[in-house]
Amino acid sequence: MNNNQLISNYYSEHRDEIINFIAVRIMDATEAEDIVQDIFLRLLRGHHLMTPDTIPALVYTMARHAVSDHYRRRRVYEEYEHYIQTSDFKPQTSDIESIYSAQQIAERMERSLARLPKACCEIYRLHIYDGMKVSAIAKELSLPYKQVENRLGQARKAVRQQLRCCV
Repeated sequence: MNNNQLISNYYSEHRDEIINFIAVRIMDATEAEDIVQDIFLRLLRGHHLMTPDTIPALVYTMARHAVSDHYRRRRVYEEYEHYIQTSDFKPQTSDIESIYSAQQIAERMERSLARLPKACCEIYRLHIYDGMKVSAIAKELSLPYKQVENRLGQARKAVRQQLRCCV
């Protein structure tokens, strides 16, 4: 039995059980269904070594991590929402100064990218401007996933350092 068959069999037999496992923890059944679908899609796309004995542990580990990620995102969202409600934050899109500062930020970002090695710069541009994920970039450039991940991390760090003084 190959991995795809194993995953699809496990999904059809245990889908409701896993949805309940997640729904009890996040208090939202529809969100739990989405999370379960994401888990199984990642399993189908991934290259995990699975057997009928190991797939339950892998699925439940991924489910626990997804629940943690859900609460982490929710906390950030609530903090930002609280900040917006309690501060005098007013977005200014028509203000000339904000347009100029956005242009300055873009220029600084381009300067910091110009200082990077060509490979890091190319990966960063594909990720930021083209919206590609690390795995897609790795496939397109025929590079190992970890190498793309490391180069993207280097590029992000360099850009962050340059932009710290602007923001």
